[in-house]
Amino acid sequence: MGNINYKQFTLGVEEEYMVYDPVTRELKSHEQKIVSEGQKVIKDKVKAEMHQAVVEVGTDICHGIDEAYADVSLLRKTISGIAGTLGLNVGASGTHPFSHWQDQLITDHVRYNQIVNELQEAARSNLIFGLHVHVGMEDRKMAIHLANSARYFLPHVYALSTNSPFWEGRMTGYKSFRTKVFDKFPRTGIPETFESIEAYDNYVALLIKTNCIDNAKKIWWDLRVHPFFNTIEFRICDVPMTVMETIAITALFQGITAKLYKLRNKNMNYIQYQRALINENKWRASRYGIDGYLIDFGKEEETNTRALIYELLDFVDDVVDELGCRHAINYIPTMLERGTGADRQLKVYEETKNLSAVVDYIGGEFLSGT
Repeated sequence: MGNINYKQFTLGVEEEYMVYDPVTRELKSHEQKIVSEGQKVIKDKVKAEMHQAVVEVGTDICHGIDEAYADVSLLRKTISGIAGTLGLNVGASGTHPFSHWQDQLITDHVRYNQIVNELQEAARSNLIFGLHVHVGMEDRKMAIHLANSARYFLPHVYALSTNSPFWEGRMTGYKSFRTKVFDKFPRTGIPETFESIEAYDNYVALLIKTNCIDNAKKIWWDLRVHPFFNTIEFRICDVPMTVMETIAITALFQGITAKLYKLRNKNMNYIQYQRALINENKWRASRYGIDGYLIDFGKEEETNTRALIYELLDFVDDVVDELGCRHAINYIPTMLERGTGADRQLKVYEETKNLSAVVDYIGGEFLSGT
């Protein structure tokens, strides 16, 4: 037990954006032009995705939340600017309010062709937009132990990120329908625990050996120890509508990781719950967002989700100053007041009864706070 090196908890943020036609508000293929133009400016920080109306961006390795904020802001501004010159708009929402996946083109790339060939309609219909947050780790041995414990908090943070209430022009009744779409893929959802990194690596090796997957990136869980980097990758969240929301969520994942590390450093382990129990909370978060109740398994009772998120903020409170991310985490109470992206999309729809107005609102918020 020594002093903790808080600098090890570096950050990487990946966001997926939707590209749409400013007139029809339908998703629209950018024919990879945003990617090819973007690569001239921000190199490999912009990538094509399976569907041609999706752009994926990823930050550099960021040493602290301020770097992550600057990087995500720059990425949003850059992509938005390039899209504008091509006569297109960009937005951040877990699903497009009304476009149908059947009308969308698939990117012609060996990897995507292979996935579509294998997963068929599950892949073609996977027109969703997520946020992935990487938190750095000194080594993968430690990462697997922290990942085991961090699973419990996934639904809490996911509730904050909910931003996909509509699907193909219908009000789904969910705050996040995105995960319902993604559930059709194999190897998704809350992972099991692994007693060691060797156990995890053996699992991956078995899947590769038996031709289930060709590499570990085809494990699409809500949380994974990254197959190649020394990071824990949090993959459960919808892409948030604004940069401030993304950064607050990123800071919260960093705080959870550092706090669990600190406990383990004192030979204390956070209790590990079964996947089946955590799934109950994930379902509730998906359906009700921050407006429902999650189960507090310690007390074995339902608790107001907002109250549990405040408890989570208390839980990480003693590491956020060390990490230098308090100002980012301080935005979370504002998110609880303003409502999540889903809450705001639904409000616009209630006021206008018009899904194009919802798309306009999403597009209008894209650069908010950059």
